Amino acid sequence: MISCPALMVSAPSSGSGKTSITATIARHARNSGKRVRVFKTGPDYLDPMVLARASGQPVYQLDLFMGGLAHCQQLLAEAAENADLILVEGVMGLFDGQPSSADLAAAFGLPVLAVIDASAMAQTFAALALGLQTFRSDIRLCGVVANRVGSAAHGRMVAEGLPGDLPLVAALPRQQDLTLPERHLGLVQALELPELDAQLDRWAQAWGEASGGFEFQPVRFDCESAPALPALLKGRRIAVAQDAAFSFIYPANLDCLRALGAEVLCFAPIQGQALPDCDALWLPGGYPELHASALRANPHFFADLAAHMAAHKPLLAECGGMLALVESLTDAEGVAHPMAGLMPGHAQMQQRLAALGLQSIDWPGLGKLRGHSFHYSRLDTALAPLTRASNPNGGQTAEALYGLGSLRASYVHHYFPSNPEAVATFFAGQHTHADHRSPD
Repeated sequence: MISCPALMVSAPSSGSGKTSITATIARHARNSGKRVRVFKTGPDYLDPMVLARASGQPVYQLDLFMGGLAHCQQLLAEAAENADLILVEGVMGLFDGQPSSADLAAAFGLPVLAVIDASAMAQTFAALALGLQTFRSDIRLCGVVANRVGSAAHGRMVAEGLPGDLPLVAALPRQQDLTLPERHLGLVQALELPELDAQLDRWAQAWGEASGGFEFQPVRFDCESAPALPALLKGRRIAVAQDAAFSFIYPANLDCLRALGAEVLCFAPIQGQALPDCDALWLPGGYPELHASALRANPHFFADLAAHMAAHKPLLAECGGMLALVESLTDAEGVAHPMAGLMPGHAQMQQRLAALGLQSIDWPGLGKLRGHSFHYSRLDTALAPLTRASNPNGGQTAEALYGLGSLRASYVHHYFPSNPEAVATFFAGQHTHADHRSPD
């Protein structure tokens, strides 16, 4: 067992300010000389980008479905060995979802700091905080943050009625500088916010002034080491597109590829970089619709993709990566952009959410992989799915997995540690080169 101060930051609902507060605490601790590791509960790419900037360290997912209990335990124990503080940002409301943030807090004994948007309430704040404290007996709230208060008097008012064992840790004012810009999939990417570091430092100063020396409590983590993965990809060079158009990458996925023996080669298509000499390619999700002109302007990218597929080299395209391969992609303003044309079909961005949910997908001949889906686009293609995913909670989202020669494409964002052997088999080229063109 290893001990490290740790805290989960959660809330009654999405939009309460969890990411901002977690980033604020992380930056304050970092500026105080502490080594901080931050995790995000559940599938998410955008919040972790901000949290990574705040902490100065990569942010990994803790998901009891995608990764499992032992995997989450391993990540926390590894972090505890070198960190002075571990922060875990929750997802949605504290008790929302299956598994929920509360399930994760209970599994690892994480004390919970609840962030409550106090902008439209007064004494009811305490009633809501007390409800969060008593709803489940297997988790423990260690304090609450009143976010977006209107004044110092408002901050004192919301604290009225809080029990003695549930202190008001901080009352933070409602101001534009304490918010982050958003777009259709969530927060704007951290790499697109040039003033983010200065903003984080201002938040950290505000937290130091408001929190009154809040003390983080130590948590003990089981530090049993996981068995090493077999070097099934030794000698394989795997290229990964990584820039503002293809940025939805779990750090654990890259770790998994390297642990399997692969050499990972990252390149930035929208910066004009050519596809590196490689044995396999991963096009992750992101925002190709926002960078379609830059992708087309790259003199190498689409031609390199065509040559890669013609050579029958494995190509995994996820969500936005898949949209870059179709014939055309129409953005939210109705402008149609020609894409690589290597996969039959046309994609259209929509104003409404098209799909959301955890996914389990049984790859033919490889086994089950887990992940999630979250997109605003619709794809019309003549390809028949090789298979469809299922939602563990019975939700309607059931994404297709498409195959075309050495290509596998899906809206699913796969979590590679859920089945490293299946991932290795695919990227090693040991898969069926099926050409599926029949209508769905």
